[in-house]
Amino acid sequence: MPQKEPLRFDELLAGARHSAIHLELRDVYAVADEADDYRRWRETGERDVDPTSAYWAPWVAMVRAATARGVVVRRIRIVSEPVSDYIKYEHAGTTVNAAAGEEVRWLPRHQTVGLLLPAVDGWLFDDKRLLLNHFTGEGQWAAVPMELRMEPDFVKAYADAAEAVWERAVPHAEYKIR
Repeated sequence: MPQKEPLRFDELLAGARHSAIHLELRDVYAVADEADDYRRWRETGERDVDPTSAYWAPWVAMVRAATARGVVVRRIRIVSEPVSDYIKYEHAGTTVNAAAGEEVRWLPRHQTVGLLLPAVDGWLFDDKRLLLNHFTGEGQWAAVPMELRMEPDFVKAYADAAEAVWERAVPHAEYKIR
């Protein structure tokens, strides 16, 4: 059963003790908090990659605090090739994710054949809490954007899928945009 009381992402990350894993499955996101940065990148080709900028600093601080506690933070992106403009934008900013302490890998969608994958993005904390992220078809947050799940079998299935993707995925430094 989904948990009724929502927990905020920052609280879940602050409570993580061992791991925080983000599985991203979409080729396009259109969330409001990055709209200005994405628009600027599309117009100029320039991406904010300053970890101290107002755009990045809160994220960098959260990830660094987690990794300082010994939490391994992983981000796994499954992408269609050739990649969308949005994925090019994400790729251009991933140097900041890495500088903050995230381990980031990319897996071309055609290489997922044979894997059983979740239908939605999610953040997995310590293999115990799973924060599912729900989006509209256009990539905006859905009416109920997040759902916390803690049923052991459900969370384990998601964790197993994420680990299988991680094993096949290419580290960010080696992944070339196509």
